[in-house]
Amino acid sequence: MKYWLMKSEPDVFSIDDLKTKKKTSWDGVRNYQARNFMRDEMKLGDLVLYYHSNCEEPGVYGIGKVIKEAYPDHTQFDSKSEYYDPKAKKDEPRWFMVDVGFVEKFKVPVTLNQMKSEKALSDMLVLRKGNRLSITPVEKKHFEKVQGLGN
Repeated sequence: MKYWLMKSEPDVFSIDDLKTKKKTSWDGVRNYQARNFMRDEMKLGDLVLYYHSNCEEPGVYGIGKVIKEAYPDHTQFDSKSEYYDPKAKKDEPRWFMVDVGFVEKFKVPVTLNQMKSEKALSDMLVLRKGNRLSITPVEKKHFEKVQGLGN
């Protein structure tokens, strides 16, 4: 099993939305490295730290799980979508997505500032200067530390 951190803006799709709807398709990713993580490395059952970005208190708010492995992102073919890609072809898709299911909402969010102050998390990818990826791999020890802080 692998561990991941996936960022979502809470006004777009929050941990509460995931809790209510039970699952979501992780569409609209248009960064090749993040796409490659989803397409090539994410597997059924992998656990996800659900991170809220671009909000008052950025941080991890809960946990999700990969419930469907990578498949073509339908938004790349929809000319009305903000994620439309005219170079994508149905028989040769450029963009992929996974489905994520709800596991738990933390009792307290693990804020970005809190994560930065934890020595045990100092080498997490999300904390590296200049890292703007929406999906990053997470080491098991970091996943467990963040989960412990949230509960």
